Amino acid sequence: MDKMPTKERILYAALNLFSEKGYDGVGVDLIAEHAGMKGPSLYRHYKGKEDIFNSLIDMVEDYYKERIRSGNQGGKTNDKTPETMEELIHSSMVSIEFTMHDEIIQKTRKIMAMEQFRNDRISRLTSRYHLENMQEMYTGIFKDLMQKGVLKQDDPESLSLEFVAPVSLLIHMYDRQPEREAEIMEKIRKHFTHFADVYGNKQQL
Repeated sequence: MDKMPTKERILYAALNLFSEKGYDGVGVDLIAEHAGMKGPSLYRHYKGKEDIFNSLIDMVEDYYKERIRSGNQGGKTNDKTPETMEELIHSSMVSIEFTMHDEIIQKTRKIMAMEQFRNDRISRLTSRYHLENMQEMYTGIFKDLMQKGVLKQDDPESLSLEFVAPVSLLIHMYDRQPEREAEIMEKIRKHFTHFADVYGNKQQL
């Protein structure tokens, strides 16, 4: 962290503190201390705490888009549309493992959980990243799988909601009770397998 550019070092210090204490529980001086500088020096880079918070969310948005949209999750590349239901399950499990374990994404989820009812931007982002973006992505994947005859013809948007929503709930359960990770991962895998059994064309399984 010491080798990071100063502005980035401040944002990572803020990420750690906001995820532990919430926005209201953190002051500029504390962020500066954790970034290895004096409070007044921080104002050379940001106008204040709100500016830091907004810049942090911008940084995390770029980080998330770069990895999820490109299919690059923790160094694992998953950038092609699945050809089979087995590939769908595998690629989805890779994405979930990244989402659950990536430190930046995990800490951001904690910030969103604390701030979503007090900050309009966080409220919108919470809905977008916890459900809407993933539903949109899987709607496209399911349309492609239906065209290939891998998935039964149905409403892809409804299927994507059915596929994604339980996973979002289980990831939040993991955030609250990380000791249940193995159980939660098994529940997610069973959910995906059941989905494949119900909606996959049997000749393609």
